[in-house]
Amino acid sequence: MTGPARLQPPVQCVPLFGREATRRIEQAAQASHPPFALMARAGESVARLARAIAPHAHRAWIACGPGNNGGDGLEAAVHLHAQGLDVSVTLAADPANLPADARIAHQRALAAGVRVSVSLPAHPLAPGDLAIDAVLGVGSTRAPGGALAALIARLNAAPCPVLAIDLPSGLDADTGQPFGPACVEATHTLSLLTLKPGLFTGAGRDHAGDVWFDDLEVPAGAEPPTAWRPAPPQGRLRRHAQHKGSFGDVLVVGGGPGMTGAAVLAARAAHAAGAGRVHVDLLDPSALTHDLVRPELMFRPAARQHDLPAHATVVAGCGGGSAILRALPRLLSQAERLVLDADALNTIAADTALQALLAARGPRGHGTVLTPHPLEAARLLGTDTATVQHDRLAAARLLARRFQAVVVLKGSGSVVAAPGEAPFINPTGNAALATAGTGDVLAGWIGGLWALAGGEPLAPACHGTWQHGEAADRCLTTPLRAADLVEALHALSRR
Repeated sequence: MTGPARLQPPVQCVPLFGREATRRIEQAAQASHPPFALMARAGESVARLARAIAPHAHRAWIACGPGNNGGDGLEAAVHLHAQGLDVSVTLAADPANLPADARIAHQRALAAGVRVSVSLPAHPLAPGDLAIDAVLGVGSTRAPGGALAALIARLNAAPCPVLAIDLPSGLDADTGQPFGPACVEATHTLSLLTLKPGLFTGAGRDHAGDVWFDDLEVPAGAEPPTAWRPAPPQGRLRRHAQHKGSFGDVLVVGGGPGMTGAAVLAARAAHAAGAGRVHVDLLDPSALTHDLVRPELMFRPAARQHDLPAHATVVAGCGGGSAILRALPRLLSQAERLVLDADALNTIAADTALQALLAARGPRGHGTVLTPHPLEAARLLGTDTATVQHDRLAAARLLARRFQAVVVLKGSGSVVAAPGEAPFINPTGNAALATAGTGDVLAGWIGGLWALAGGEPLAPACHGTWQHGEAADRCLTTPLRAADLVEALHALSRR
């Protein structure tokens, strides 16, 4: 890579590196490059992107902190000043205490005639101006205060584009959560050297804006990724000689009293995903046993009490209510492939015997996918939602390890984790999905993909989550109603 590039859907998985991994990559690169070489590249890259973001800007203000992130901003100031912009820098640090490379950048800025002071700009920025956040970088581990918080407040008040260097100041590179109330809300972020997980999950997506990347021509080497950004799934072509039995069966168990719609949505999604046959076992004994909109769904009352369809993928818990309790022991013991959602997860969280059955499935060779939202994940872990959201990657990994299952932790930047593997952070989806029933659709969609493909559950979980979000990204209406989401997914995945 020779400069900043907007992050696009990749053709293959892209590695993400957290704080400590990025530090190791940076240290190795600095050991093999002359002093200031990496900062020179970073400053030039920032300036190049700044001009692309605001090509008609005449004035730029750069807020610089006390570390190498501030040095990157000072070096960018040199390039922007040379291009004729009116550049001012606020440096919240004693120049004598800057790191070595940042001191060089400071000296270069002064020699070039850049205005560098400790004061905030005297005049407010205008819509045609440009602001650059170089306050704190990947090494930040606590909430900024004092002069740094004042810089962040001024950046957030800017009426013009705000470009964050490496990541928005005040954001945790690992978790995507602000350290405190002071956190930059950028319109663009240029991630340098590595892509950080925090840019893609939790609050990170809202704070980062459009993400750009420049690896500064430094390879990651043998450093293992902290997480992955998955690539779009490839379509599957149906062979002419195949028949409905070639594409697997799904059994949906759910839909307790007053909640049958959830199970029907999951069943419709499983069928739209490509499953050859979809059976529905509603837990409400008084419910209708047909779907007038999708009559191809096959309702089988109390199917859970008999032999499960051979090799079927079971989706359980969508709208199950308390009635799902009676079904779970048999499903956990017998289903070869099992997707657990909603009330199935809440019921397991409250029953240690069911938890033991769930954890025993993996060692027996049975595949399991859990699809919790943050509150359901918190119940399974015996904690609270705030703890789960504080470190979504850690929560997903812990769930996967504890229950020997693939976990889809839903939310902004859904995390897909499997035992012993680096998790995936899904790049698709938006708040249009924040409506009742879309989670049931996701569970059914994953179940349908799994029935279609067979094998291990990680791929259908990743692919299903990606497609679920992509359908929302392509939708022009908000909120996206769950029944419409099924049709959007079906249109997206036509083969």
